[in-house]
Amino acid sequence: MSAELSFEDLARAERSPPRALILLTLTFVTMLYAMTVTIANVSLAQMQGSLSATQDQIAWVVTFNIAATAVVTPSAGWLAARLGRRRVMILSVAGFGLASILCGLAGSVEELVLCRIAQGAFGAPMVPLSQAILLDTYPKRQHGTVTAIWGVGVILGPIVAPALGGILSEAYNWRWVFFMIVPFTAVALIGVLAFIRDPAGPRRTHMDWTGFLALAVAVVAFQVMLDRGERNGWFDSLEILIEAGVALAAFWVFVTHTLTGERTFLNPLLLRDRNFAIGLVIVLLFGMLNFTPITLLPTLMQDVQGYPDSVIGLVLSARGVGTLIGFGVMIFAGKLDPRIPMVVGFALQAFAGWAMTSFDANVTTWDVLWTAGIQGLGVGLIWVPLSIVTFATLAPHLVPDGTAFFHLLRNIGSSIHISLSVALVVRGGKVGYAQLSENISAYNEAFDFPWVHGLWGTETLEELGALSRETARQATVLGYLDSFVFFWMTAALAIPLVFLVKRPAAHG
Repeated sequence: MSAELSFEDLARAERSPPRALILLTLTFVTMLYAMTVTIANVSLAQMQGSLSATQDQIAWVVTFNIAATAVVTPSAGWLAARLGRRRVMILSVAGFGLASILCGLAGSVEELVLCRIAQGAFGAPMVPLSQAILLDTYPKRQHGTVTAIWGVGVILGPIVAPALGGILSEAYNWRWVFFMIVPFTAVALIGVLAFIRDPAGPRRTHMDWTGFLALAVAVVAFQVMLDRGERNGWFDSLEILIEAGVALAAFWVFVTHTLTGERTFLNPLLLRDRNFAIGLVIVLLFGMLNFTPITLLPTLMQDVQGYPDSVIGLVLSARGVGTLIGFGVMIFAGKLDPRIPMVVGFALQAFAGWAMTSFDANVTTWDVLWTAGIQGLGVGLIWVPLSIVTFATLAPHLVPDGTAFFHLLRNIGSSIHISLSVALVVRGGKVGYAQLSENISAYNEAFDFPWVHGLWGTETLEELGALSRETARQATVLGYLDSFVFFWMTAALAIPLVFLVKRPAAHG
């Protein structure tokens, strides 16, 4: 019997594609998804003008995409078990490409948001399944090397996509940042069809639908509340009260079901592990810091200084370069106590946010470039040691469930912080305009000096129009400064939490 199995295994091995081609395909699929995380940010300002959207509405293009990814990612394992990894990968890549085309064809901000939700939902299984297939394809002794190669896709995506997307957006229009994904998707789909196999095939598995759906409803309702809160006056609005009530009710169902049910979506045993429980809080804060700057900086550069999309794309690529450098440093700093690079990384994030609070209406490309690079460096220094300390003391049989929830909170943190930051920008701009307008009066003696007021004045419509536009520009900067204060305070809050985790034994 064993001899028969050996011959069958040998025959299967001969029929299977070369491992290098599988690794190349999975790396390309990962890079494809990583590209979409940042590519839409390049043209947010152009989308806002083309679709007649407000500042908070255009942010939905980013937040709902991340929220959809967060909701669907934990179900990737169940989908792979029920349908097979190969089939799920094919459906994910094909659906992702179709959603990208529909994003480029969207005629309104609502259509674009719906297509971005589909893009995030289809793309969610691509990264976890790629990693799972990769680790099953290679022997354990090679896992470190192939994971490092596979990780290049995660790093290259945020570097290549903004630069290329910015050039296409400036040369044509914002729709091309989505159309440019289609050729990459076609190559990835061909690779998956040709080289990805699923020896195990579909199998029956358990899914806690009650817990999963309750958490999904809570996340979606809370996200909608945050995205529409500032526009509707927060809790003075019946809509916001309903959304808050739905979110609280769904979360209550999730918590009570988790504590009383059997084989629940979140295993309560996970929270008994000190490192994992603290790691969840830290990764939530890490997610909050991850994508907020690259969502705010493009609209700041466009609205305040009118920078072209190509320049904005290069600035966003600087963040990816900083992340690449951070990962490179961690290759040589791997033997250090992982808490050290985590503290340094969060400190760099806080410093970058603090430096951004000095921006004014004359912000330069260099100002944004180096602060984005520092923020990316912090991301690169945090991610690997955070994963190490979170799972260092967790029982092996709990790791799959823990990983799903770990990434869920990271994505939820990103969408929540972006929504709150955009709300601060909008509210800060309104308050700033009201405060600055108090000084605009015919009785203000500054208007008596031509070298002070320049083209501004209160006597003609042209002077009043110019003065109003400049006041709005300065007020917009004040709103962004409020969001940058929020950013660095979030980063600073994470630093003391790092010292609460236990140092992993392997680093002792």
